[in-house]
Amino acid sequence: MRLQRFLARAGVASRRGSEGLMTAGRVTVNGEVKTEMGTKIDPLVDRVEVDGRPVSLIAGATYLVLNKPSGYVTTMSDPQGRPCIADLVPTDRYPGLYPVGRLDKDTTGFLLFTTDGDLGQALLHPSHHVDKTYIALVDGILRDTELEPLRHGITLDDGPCQPAICRILSQREAKEVAPAGIPSRTTAVEVIIHEGRKNQVKRMLSAIHHPVIKLHRSTFGPLSLNRVDRGSWRLLDHDEIDLLLHAAKH
Repeated sequence: MRLQRFLARAGVASRRGSEGLMTAGRVTVNGEVKTEMGTKIDPLVDRVEVDGRPVSLIAGATYLVLNKPSGYVTTMSDPQGRPCIADLVPTDRYPGLYPVGRLDKDTTGFLLFTTDGDLGQALLHPSHHVDKTYIALVDGILRDTELEPLRHGITLDDGPCQPAICRILSQREAKEVAPAGIPSRTTAVEVIIHEGRKNQVKRMLSAIHHPVIKLHRSTFGPLSLNRVDRGSWRLLDHDEIDLLLHAAKH
């Protein structure tokens, strides 16, 4: 097995992140630093360490979903001491957990965690077209016709976006961003994308002159939060894991 694949399977980091650890000289095999991407190991024989800590394959990968609250940065540690998502999930019980993708500090909702580095990387790859559904409360009265640029693929400063699925939401559908009702001079809108650029939904809506006030991710691929309160987490069941594995292959 290639060393970077082993590290990803062990939940140390994604495949790309594991390659970065190797390049930085932080990975040893039987006491020797290994930086070559072609390095192969036998997980049953070789002793692998990252920063001096032993790494072994997890008997069964862990998959859980967090309903992320506002005010937490999507990182497992923060040198500035800000609240981070690692404070909200059971990293002591499931070593190697890491988030699949990111949500902005002030964005709430569905955030997937896993110890399966290969799956995490596959789900984020644009070629797999994994849909992500966002509910946004935006400034101003947004008309349906104003969403056409998003539906056709709006161009941002880092290039054109893939076409998005968008619709205006009713008050009943917008409770995640407007629990007390949609305020005057604002609009609730649903945006479905399968890319994952930084601040993408916020930038898309700002580009049509309706900046985001609140943003919530309600689904990731075939999965929804389904009975998870804000700030809480739950393990995925077998059916949900199968759906994720299927999404990562298509």
